[in-house]
Amino acid sequence: MQQGGEGAAARAGLPDLSGQTVLVTGASGLIGRGIAERFALAGAAVVLHYHRDRESATRLSDELRARGHQVITEGADLTDETACAALVERAAVWSGRLTALVNNAGVQPVLGLASMTAAEWRHVLDTNLLGAFACTQAAARVMGAKGGGTVTHIASIEGSQPARLHAHYCASKAALIMHARAAALEYGHLGIRVNTVSPGLIDRPGLSEQWPEGVRRWERSAPLVRRGRAEDIGDACVFLASGMARWVSGHDLVVDGGVSAAPTW
Repeated sequence: MQQGGEGAAARAGLPDLSGQTVLVTGASGLIGRGIAERFALAGAAVVLHYHRDRESATRLSDELRARGHQVITEGADLTDETACAALVERAAVWSGRLTALVNNAGVQPVLGLASMTAAEWRHVLDTNLLGAFACTQAAARVMGAKGGGTVTHIASIEGSQPARLHAHYCASKAALIMHARAAALEYGHLGIRVNTVSPGLIDRPGLSEQWPEGVRRWERSAPLVRRGRAEDIGDACVFLASGMARWVSGHDLVVDGGVSAAPTW
């Protein structure tokens, strides 16, 4: 089956990932879609994970197949450890060998600490962190048995710089960054590289209308001026899964247009 091939990857300025299979969690969302599309364009076979939004995942799958890419969709609740293991196993069985995992699924509710309940705290930590832990653990078992692979967590610049009303989200992303470093340490002998990508503000339809002052502040602060695009995050993930990053592990790759370099005073 055609997977895009070396020519398509080169035309897109991407490394050739023909022969690789990637599982992208949360692929029905904006960033997940961007990640999946870039892996497909680089030539990888792609497993699109979704939880509730099967319609969006199916629509993306149909679009990618129409372009000649090899892709399937798989649903799972990533707050369930058993479901995570089953998802990874299905991905590995479908392709014969799972070579890359991108832990992208997550939530970002807005809520102040003073009114936050323990249940609301747990929901964010379980969704953003437990799934990445369990999927990584399962992926390491199948990758380690077949010569290694790569795992990339989608963290956030809020994992190192807090934002108001995002305490639970910030804590989960900081934990993802440290989990990746610990996993890189423990799984490296199996040929498994583990890294994080920390996005800045990623544009979406209606963002300027919903958060005009925040967008203006961002564009004033970011050295590269513009907001990020989902494909910017996808390209970072493709790079980390490629041979170009063969000696990169335990690293947090910040993709934020330079905003983290801006003074905070």
